[in-house]
Amino acid sequence: MEKIIARIGYAAHNYSALVELPNEVVAVTHKTFEGIKEAIAESLEFSREGHLHSNDTMPDWVKNGYEIEFKMEISALLQYYDGILTRSALSRITGINERQLGHYATGYRKPREKLREKIIEGFHKLGKEFSSVV
Repeated sequence: MEKIIARIGYAAHNYSALVELPNEVVAVTHKTFEGIKEAIAESLEFSREGHLHSNDTMPDWVKNGYEIEFKMEISALLQYYDGILTRSALSRITGINERQLGHYATGYRKPREKLREKIIEGFHKLGKEFSSVV
């Protein structure tokens, strides 16, 4: 079974996803996170059916089956949790200014690698704290 990576981002009030396959690219947008995941699955199924009905050489992911792994970019992660975690709370757990987090959440700016790692570490720390509750 082939693993297909779908990278999900957020910009211009929409989630967007990109799947890079050998010799083709699948790109979709949707207003919601669940919607973007469904749109990716539907687009890949449409592409698979097209390959099955063509006379071209069939890609491995079509022959062997596939599973989708969703990877969120920082913009999608921050947007997904916007309204669940305040920017003030995110600022406290990441050490990054609220306004800058807002730029990252809307896709207006992308964090440099060091700041990206701080955001991810902040979410991991929060997850560990939640999992330690008895």
